[in-house]
Amino acid sequence: MKTIDFRRLSIVLILLTTVLLTNNGQIKSAISTEQKKPVIKYKVTFIELGSVRCVPCRQMQPIMKSIEEKYGLQVKVIFYDVWTDQGKPMADKYNVQVIPTQVFMDANGKEFFRHEGFFPEEELVKVLKTKNVN
Repeated sequence: MKTIDFRRLSIVLILLTTVLLTNNGQIKSAISTEQKKPVIKYKVTFIELGSVRCVPCRQMQPIMKSIEEKYGLQVKVIFYDVWTDQGKPMADKYNVQVIPTQVFMDANGKEFFRHEGFFPEEELVKVLKTKNVN
């Protein structure tokens, strides 16, 4: 008659229980989720520099959302509130004199267009189309 090695059996049961309790029985991949995500190469990065307390800046919020919804795979939309401690360095970086200011960067990160003040969506879309955003 064979003897049971309870030590090995205990280790196997502990490992099996751990696998079943973590991640619903799926063994986690050694590659993190971040590494699995495809890198999106945006045609345009649209940077809005303004403030949530500025009236024309607030009027830009629905336009930014609309652009993101319509062109989200082609245009990366970024907002910096330059009246906050976190956003103020961006005002300096982009040499903002007036808010709102819109800065448009091409796929290589080079600025190709800038606008100061409220920017109607139809005019903004014309700028995007210059970089083949459709």
